[in-house]
Amino acid sequence: MRWRDLDFKFIRPLRWIVALYDAEVVPFEVAEVKSGKVSRGHRFLSQGDFTINSAAEYEKACEENFVIVDQEKRKAMIREQIAEVAEKNGGKAEITEDLLEEVLYLVEYPTALCGKFEEKYLQLPPETVITPMRDHQRYFPVKTADGKLLPLFITVRNGGSEHLETVQHGNERVLRARLADAQFFFDEDRKKSLEEHREKLKTVVFQQGLGTMYEKSERLVELAGFIADEIGADEKAHKHAQRAALLSKADLVTGMVTEFTELQGIMGREYAKLDGECENVAIAIDEHYMPRFAGDNQPQTDAGRIVSMADKIDTIVGTFSRGKIPTGSQDPFALRRQALGLVNMLIEAKWDVSLSKVVAKSMDLYGLTDEAVRTKMQSDVADFMRLRLKNVLEAVRYDVVDAVLENIDDIYAVSLRAAAVAKFVETADAAANIQAFVRASNLAKKAEATEIKENVFVADEEKALYDVYKSTSSAVASLVDGEDYVGAIDALKELAKPIDAFFDAVMVMDKDEAVKNNRLALLHALDALVNKVADFSKIVL
Repeated sequence: MRWRDLDFKFIRPLRWIVALYDAEVVPFEVAEVKSGKVSRGHRFLSQGDFTINSAAEYEKACEENFVIVDQEKRKAMIREQIAEVAEKNGGKAEITEDLLEEVLYLVEYPTALCGKFEEKYLQLPPETVITPMRDHQRYFPVKTADGKLLPLFITVRNGGSEHLETVQHGNERVLRARLADAQFFFDEDRKKSLEEHREKLKTVVFQQGLGTMYEKSERLVELAGFIADEIGADEKAHKHAQRAALLSKADLVTGMVTEFTELQGIMGREYAKLDGECENVAIAIDEHYMPRFAGDNQPQTDAGRIVSMADKIDTIVGTFSRGKIPTGSQDPFALRRQALGLVNMLIEAKWDVSLSKVVAKSMDLYGLTDEAVRTKMQSDVADFMRLRLKNVLEAVRYDVVDAVLENIDDIYAVSLRAAAVAKFVETADAAANIQAFVRASNLAKKAEATEIKENVFVADEEKALYDVYKSTSSAVASLVDGEDYVGAIDALKELAKPIDAFFDAVMVMDKDEAVKNNRLALLHALDALVNKVADFSKIVL
């Protein structure tokens, strides 16, 4: 903000400055305001200006003038008062940390009070009452011990306990108007079924150049069916996912969601239940938006997870096709949050699903047929998801994460490989094994041919190494298919000593081209086998 005609900018108009070093004023001037030791208390409760004689008296002097300076003390006061008022009125307040944090900085001297609303509004879905109460009015809802909403709310005034009845009445009047709006929109929405609301989605643009929300919902039905097949979902989950996908965006054009946008998905769930839709379908409509914010829950039903993945991939592929890949701090479509949610969901669900196949199907649904475009899309999406996966694996050693991130097509498998490699690198024999793997990898890059010819082997050591490779490769392949990466690493360790013996006995870059190429092909095969688990050259020993 600018004050008067000065160029100086500050978040609030600057009225006074207190600057003390012990009892001495630190003299300076900002925006024609001089520092001093005179401050002001609560605008209604205090007597106006007061003097702070020393820095040590600051908090006490402010509190005597009805300003609680210590934010932790103020927060504790608010929390305790809310809990006490709720208990006094026969309930328990639902205190969310984000709302508590917001209220904390809206008041200097907190006093909690309880208000009431008409019981008829309890017939509405709880979220339609709690949302205007909490998100719009900063009120704390009150519930019974078993979680049922009571016709009460708690608010925190910035002031003392005088005339609380007047403050209560004013807050009740404001909330009554909000709830009357909610009742009206709910009643109007119920004149149609959720599926009948879908038609209006044809008038809502998804993104410029990507069609309407109606077309998006049609794509989601197809993509959800494809994902259900990929994960081997049973017939019931497959059917529920596609039905939920069809209805997933219908509540966006309802009056309730238009007025209270925070209720998207939630109202879809409630309206679906009222329409007699299957419980799993109704829940999936809500869950497909999860996680809505950092720390939010993940979808818990298969149908919800399937539609959630379909929705997120459709949005990412569609937005990328327009060249709108997030850069720096710019992410207007919240793609990073959606991708991070997708990564966490796949790991939590323990789903082995090919990211590239789902992306390819999404491109088909968008009509993206140019091979160059499709190749770039696969690369861009993989890179984007790789960064999100790296964030999710932040508790794992950075070099271990780098070692498993080359191929992230199966995100859940990457998390398992990271855990297995992290465990392996802490063992006593890890260094020796890794050094052997890396020696093979360094020269494997020079291989021009991949065919191994047994009749070209010269030294016993290369024959022995090839024999161990053959017996190990089938075991490793089987263990990798079963996602036993700890077992796969144990099997790969059988290669270490034969690799060391091979390098001690032979010169790989032999003058005979056939011998050289055959040895390089063998090392290439060994490296490819090891890389089924990790690129151990990334490990810092």
